[in-house]
Amino acid sequence: MNSFRSAILSGRGLKVDPLVHGKDSRGAEGDDLSSVDVPRSETRTANHRDDDRHRLDSEAATVRYEGQDHQVDLINLSGGGAMIRAEFSPRLWDRIDLALAEGAEIECAVRWLRGDRIGLEFAHETKIDCDPAARDSVLLEVLRRSFPEMILPSAPEAACWSASEDDPVVNSRRAERRHPLIWSGDIIYNHGIERTRLRNISERGALVECPISYPRGAELLLDLGEAGQHFATVGWSCADKIGLTFAQPFDLKTLAKTRPDIAPTHVPSRPLDRSADEESAWAEGWKRQSVEELREDLEGFLKR
Repeated sequence: MNSFRSAILSGRGLKVDPLVHGKDSRGAEGDDLSSVDVPRSETRTANHRDDDRHRLDSEAATVRYEGQDHQVDLINLSGGGAMIRAEFSPRLWDRIDLALAEGAEIECAVRWLRGDRIGLEFAHETKIDCDPAARDSVLLEVLRRSFPEMILPSAPEAACWSASEDDPVVNSRRAERRHPLIWSGDIIYNHGIERTRLRNISERGALVECPISYPRGAELLLDLGEAGQHFATVGWSCADKIGLTFAQPFDLKTLAKTRPDIAPTHVPSRPLDRSADEESAWAEGWKRQSVEELREDLEGFLKR
């Protein structure tokens, strides 16, 4: 009360509102949200690094669309897809092959379109880069080893497979087969171990997806479990994608020794573009086979 009477009589007025008490800042600084400690109500229950997006600066890439190569700007990459800026106009669900380096391609589907920007979704399955007949042989052995509950053709029935190798219809269907299998492994480097996913693999090398990057030229060990440990050299890296070159040729048949994961078999959800036809042929073409459908498909070829 004395301070109030003194302020009135002196003519200087009050410096603060006497009815509203000020609050302590509790460590917060003006215009700086990072100065406020916001505790998590829940702890993380899963590893979300696979979905982190890596924004890139002036990164160029090549894509193949309808048989033609196009230079594009690679805006960002994530565990499941990429955003590019391009001068051509694809349709939703069209196939685009994204080349991050020579011989390192990822099969993609167009998920959304915004002006000159295109959203791509990566194919889920691990691509086995070899001729279709050899790939089918690997897949068949995988089913026998990892899914023994399925009834598969016997060895004598498999002998008639070679009789159909010159059939153009058979070979065309082999090339278009979409299996649902995903292989993973561990990268061992400099006393550290990181879980990695195989995007594609061949006798010469592999394209893997890893939460950390390694320097070009680094020598590391790719551990595929029962499929063996393989020394490799980092040929290139782009965000979370890494190109490896094997020190010794990789025997693709050894993939059958380790059980793969199974990718979703449903058609992806409707894109953000509401004008898209959810029942279009582009969406249906990306439907992945279940393990049972793959077995029936392979069995059908063997019986031709």
